[in-house]
Amino acid sequence: QVQLVESGGGLVQAGDSLRLSCAASGRTFSNYRMGWFRQAPGKEREFVAGISLSGGSTYYAKFVKGRFTISIDNAKNTVGLRMNSLKPEDTAVYYCAASRRPIVSDSTPVEYWGQGTQVTVSS
Repeated sequence: QVQLVESGGGLVQAGDSLRLSCAASGRTFSNYRMGWFRQAPGKEREFVAGISLSGGSTYYAKFVKGRFTISIDNAKNTVGLRMNSLKPEDTAVYYCAASRRPIVSDSTPVEYWGQGTQVTVSS
C-alpha cells in the first residue's frame, strides 16, 4: 500500500512559478515509478510528467514545453513538480501518481493516486 499526499497548490498570476510536492509513504514505495497528472474542469485527467525510480529519466507532456521540471528525493520519499511561466490554461487539480510502469502518457496504468491539489492561474 502506498499513500500519496500533495501540497503546494494555490492561486497565482500568469507568468508566476509554483512548486508542488508529493509525500509518499508505505514500505513498497521504492517499487513504484512516480508522476503527475492534472484535471481541469470539464476535461479528462491528463498526463503531465513522469520520473524513473532512480530519477535518471524524465518524461513530459508536450504542452509542458520546458516549463515544468519533475524531481524525486528517494531519501525523503518525495516527488516535486516545479512549474514556471504558468498560464491560465494550466489551471487544474494536480494529482500525484504511483505506477509499476513508467508514467509516460494518459494511458499509463496507475495503482495509487493522491487526493489532488488545486492550482489556479489568473490572467
